[in-house]
Amino acid sequence: MGALVTLDLPDDSPMLGLPWIITFGPLGDADEWEPVVCGPYERPHALALAEAVVAEEQLMAVVEPLLPALTPEEIRGEIAAAQLAAEDEAAQVDQADLYGDFEDTIDEELELAAEREPVPEPTTAPSRDEVQAGFARIAELLTRRGD
Repeated sequence: MGALVTLDLPDDSPMLGLPWIITFGPLGDADEWEPVVCGPYERPHALALAEAVVAEEQLMAVVEPLLPALTPEEIRGEIAAAQLAAEDEAAQVDQADLYGDFEDTIDEELELAAEREPVPEPTTAPSRDEVQAGFARIAELLTRRGD
């Protein structure tokens, strides 16, 4: 069984409505091959497809939103936001080191969250027709962007 990584977003996140991509790659350092990027999909389809593949293969699947930027300025804005978020995270880690072991705190929080979360049932991969209908909705979403 492989691993699936994605963003944990609140139910009202605007990112949920974006197209999503899946990047499949090796799970460990022993394998070296170029990652395979698939999509765009609607988020539920991306998650279900990634889950179906990693359930049977020793692969890593990263499911993430595809940001449909229309201008270089929008792209630069997204890059700046990602850089700022990384700096904020690094500052939090540095600050945590002053007050204790950050890794132990994170491990404890993850264990508590895992205890509260019900074990999810495996989802069924969408059919070919469902994925194609999702492509049509994504195409409509992307062509309306910027109007």
